[in-house]
Amino acid sequence: MLADTLARIAGPDDAAARAARARQDRLTKPPGSLGVLEDLSVRLAALAGACPPPAPAPVAVAVFAADHGVHAQGVTPWPQEVTTQMVANMRAGGAVVNAFARQVGAHVRTVDVGVAGTLAPGDDLTAVKVRPGTADMTAGPAMTRAEAQTAVEAGIRIATGLVADGYRLLVTGDMGIANTTASAALVAVFTGADPAEVTGRGTGIDDATLAHKVDVVRRALARHTPDPADPLGVLSAVGGLEHAALAGYVLGAAAARVPVVLDGVIAGSAALVAAALAPDAVAACVAGHRSAEPGHAAALRALDLRPLIDLDLRLGEGTGALLAVPLVQAAARTLTEVATFDSAAVSERG
Repeated sequence: MLADTLARIAGPDDAAARAARARQDRLTKPPGSLGVLEDLSVRLAALAGACPPPAPAPVAVAVFAADHGVHAQGVTPWPQEVTTQMVANMRAGGAVVNAFARQVGAHVRTVDVGVAGTLAPGDDLTAVKVRPGTADMTAGPAMTRAEAQTAVEAGIRIATGLVADGYRLLVTGDMGIANTTASAALVAVFTGADPAEVTGRGTGIDDATLAHKVDVVRRALARHTPDPADPLGVLSAVGGLEHAALAGYVLGAAAARVPVVLDGVIAGSAALVAAALAPDAVAACVAGHRSAEPGHAAALRALDLRPLIDLDLRLGEGTGALLAVPLVQAAARTLTEVATFDSAAVSERG
């Protein structure tokens, strides 16, 4: 499945991009006056291969949940069972991701790709558990290469299924205590940045714990010396199961030529994996926001993506990406609903 998906990912359609840019310049507004939204509308057209692009709706957010063996290193004060408890909260509709999803009319799909605890089955949970959490990456590989690929393919299936169900804008979500540690390791590998530059406070750790967390990331990278040219190898060494699934989710969206709005540092690090597997997959990515986590800014720079909002968010779950959904939809609407100077009989400047 992974090889087939990679083969179906193509770059942006230049003709559609030119048509979108030309139409933006003919709309009843000064050229360039909508700034980043104009650029985004062009990217949406280039991804779809059509101008105007299809409306990015309806919307679905997939929250991939998993646990991390590196939690044993004391990188966060939160107990690991919070992952299981928060998944239950999401299924009950009580998490921030649920509130924000209701605000923008998005469907929430909760996915167990590697939660250590036991979750009750139900229609509100997609169970694709590869293993009950990763191993401690400072003591050995986080997972096997086969497990990493299985998790990537689980993400591809989720994206493909949502597109088949009619969703035309996908949003990334995540849940997993200690997942910012794995994210920092992934960002360091794919950007070449020093761990101290890309490791953040996650759930709000103090200075001593932050210094320890940086050391944990350093030790993991020194143990494995992951090669960024081998994305599955990097995932298996220092990644998380939700990172792998999110990378697949991005690849699945790109193969279907459907835009995917990235959330924070978890999604950003996963997108780096996806881009390493298929550079053209970035054409499907929209940076919903800039997280307060330093690794996220580094990931966005490497992906050459400009975030739509910057509110110092660091919650995860898909919350920042959901807040950006109306902006993505507004960008597309400019190409479908705004009149041109000719059609509206509006005089142009001399």
